[in-house]
Amino acid sequence: MENFNFYSPTEFVFGKDRAAEAGHFVKKYGGSRVLIHYGGGSAVKSGLIGTVKKSLDDAGVKYCELGGVKPNPRDTLVYKGIDLCKAEGVDFILAVGGGSVIDSAKAIAIGVPYDGDFWDMYSGKPVERALPVATVLTIAAAGSEGSGDSVITKEDGMLKRATGSDLLRPKFSIMDPALTQTLPAYQTACGATDIMAHVFERYFTNTTEVEITDRLCEAVLLTMIKETPRVIADPDNYEARANIMWAGTVAHNNIVGVGRQQDWNSHGLEHELSGLYDVAHGAGLAVIMPAWMEYVHKHNVMRFCQMATRVFGCQMNFEDPEATAIEGIRKFRSFLKSIGMPINFAELGAKEEDIPTLVEKFGIGDGKTGGFMQLDAHDVTEIYKIAAHATL
Repeated sequence: MENFNFYSPTEFVFGKDRAAEAGHFVKKYGGSRVLIHYGGGSAVKSGLIGTVKKSLDDAGVKYCELGGVKPNPRDTLVYKGIDLCKAEGVDFILAVGGGSVIDSAKAIAIGVPYDGDFWDMYSGKPVERALPVATVLTIAAAGSEGSGDSVITKEDGMLKRATGSDLLRPKFSIMDPALTQTLPAYQTACGATDIMAHVFERYFTNTTEVEITDRLCEAVLLTMIKETPRVIADPDNYEARANIMWAGTVAHNNIVGVGRQQDWNSHGLEHELSGLYDVAHGAGLAVIMPAWMEYVHKHNVMRFCQMATRVFGCQMNFEDPEATAIEGIRKFRSFLKSIGMPINFAELGAKEEDIPTLVEKFGIGDGKTGGFMQLDAHDVTEIYKIAAHATL
């Protein structure tokens, strides 16, 4: 196990009807004038925004609001949010929604105290200052409610880029699993896929002697395999929703990834798909992640055998370990298909002829990238080709 620092200061406020406490927690963490940031009309129609506003009123906290966040959140709305916050003297941002809303809120938080273009921080510049952010979570997926990460799409060129800093970790996150019960099955499945991908990006490592985090990763994956079909069959299953919501947080606040090398190539490959085609991030990951696995599994066949046996219940073939590894990957892809996810380009709405564009946008050039296995432009091309033609 490698040396590590683990910092996760977010206060998690978990359970039914906790959104009514938002004002108390904003005040606790020093907010006096808040931007309520949210997505489409569902947060308003459901009454959730009204609940949040009442709690802020009761706590004597002033606020303004900005809705309209789209999936794969755009820089154009971030700029509007920055201008609004500066004009209104906002000192705290409350994101009411899922990962897209939270990511957009974090981008606004970066931009308000910064004299230049917030996009600088999504182009490699370190985050040095940010307004405090908090969340009222409505979708279990991105894990942004417990992480310091943010992903934004630049509309000019549809470039999807990420930044990260402990300054962006939410002060608190209100997590009511009941708020996820109205989600369509497809959106629920996309979220589940994203959660599993966050674990796999940490699970596939070259670091040895990491049994504790291996087992934590496997626990989250097994939870998702059990609970996702349950909530798709019964959307009102609160207990299953609760397990999934907490799994989403654990998957990405890095408790399962400390002390080990990680590999985020699958997310990078997917970002180009959702940037170009504006598809759901989880759906893109369902296409990319098994394709990446197929391409890299020979780098460490026994780690894939471990996944196959511990997570997907495969029998170990000691005479042909690679057969076990391949069976595990097949079972992962079959699971994704069973919950309604696409498994190839055609099902996603992507085009094989766009692969050169995807590779160019990935931006690897003549270099290499990766943790578990270093990839060059040829490798990236081959993974996209596997994704284009994948079958069960």
